[in-house]
This record gives sequence, C-alpha cells and structure tokens, in this order.
Amino acid sequence: MEHWIYSISLFGHNFTFNVDTVITMWIAMAVLLILAFFATRKISVFPSKLQIAFENILGFFWGMSDSLMGKEGRKHIPLIASLFFFIIVANLMGQIPFRAIELKSGELASPTNDINVTAALAIIVLIYYVAAGFKKKKIKFLLKDFSLVSIIICLVDILDMFTRPLTLALRLFGNILAGEILISAMLGLCAYFLPIPFMFFEVLVAGVQALVFSMLTMVYISSAIQEE
Repeated sequence: MEHWIYSISLFGHNFTFNVDTVITMWIAMAVLLILAFFATRKISVFPSKLQIAFENILGFFWGMSDSLMGKEGRKHIPLIASLFFFIIVANLMGQIPFRAIELKSGELASPTNDINVTAALAIIVLIYYVAAGFKKKKIKFLLKDFSLVSIIICLVDILDMFTRPLTLALRLFGNILAGEILISAMLGLCAYFLPIPFMFFEVLVAGVQALVFSMLTMVYISSAIQEE
C-alpha cells in the first residue's frame, strides 16, 4: 500500500510524513481521550459500565505489575496502560470502513499497519526501560564489574536492547498489516459475507497484539529494575 506522502524541507534536510497515518493516529488518540474523559468524568462507588471496564483493565495490569515488579511496579502502569489502550484502538480502526473516504493517495487504515508508528512505540519502550534501569541501578544496570565475563555480558545485553524494540515493532506491524491485506483479498472475492469471519478474527488479533506489546513492555521494565 502506498501512503499519502508529504515532503518538507527544514534546515537543509528533507523530511517526509505519511499523512494518512498521521490522520488515523490522531483520530485514535482523540477517541482514547474522549473515552478516558467519560470514564473518569463522574467516578463513583457505584460505577458506570465504562468505569467498570477501565477499572478492570487497570486492575489486571496492577495485578501483573505487582507479581512481576512488586508494589513499585505500579508507577510504570501509566505508560503500560497507555500503550495498551492506544494500540488496541489503533488496531481496531482497520475494521472501521474509513477506506470509503477517498484520499489523494493511501487510505485511512490502522496506524499500526505503518512500520514508522510501531517502531516509534518500540523506541519509546526502549528509552523508558533503559532510563528506569539506569535510575535504579546506575552503571550496574549494564556492567556489574570490570571482569572479562561482565564485559562480554554487557555487550550481549546492549545487542539485546536493540533487538527487543525491533521484534516489538515488527510483530505488531506484521500482524496488523497481514490481517488488513487478508480482509482486502476477501473483499475482492466476495464483498458481502465472506470477509465477516476474518473481520471478527482480526478484532481478536487487535486485542491480543495490544496485550502482547504491553505485557512485553512490562517484562522488559521488570528485567531492567529487578536486582536479579
């Protein structure tokens, strides 16, 4: 799929933007902000259904963080939960018929079917857990001592730091893009009923991929801050 590309020159360098991805990304963020507003507008001991849904999701992440990182893990929940909510909303946008809106080029699909978005999310995770590790352990985050074994392990760990965001980005991008290509192929064969089972399956994939991304983020943060 070709994107709607906009080029701009700043300070002697050319920058390009995938306009269709930017549009859908901002739509996903707007939807998430609206949902968060209504979920927290009237917090009550007798909660609304939307408040219950958000509380259950956050309760799940609290429980997982407590088991992986202890009580201090809860301070990392804002990032982990934000990633989960944004990714699941972004993934589900591929099932909304925005493609009927004709653009100059490209189409309004899931922003997570663009490797630039998934790579940016993965880089955010990388910077966050490395910063958390250095804040907690200082230089011991990478180098326990100056022995040969510790130096070799340090080099392996640095390599691992760069492969983790790569796998995060490619897994999310590949699953979402493949699902949208599959549905498009089914639409080409029969536009009425054939794509429906695949669309329901992609709704499941959207949730699973958001959960996998956020849970792996939690595991990476836990490995960075835990003394073991």
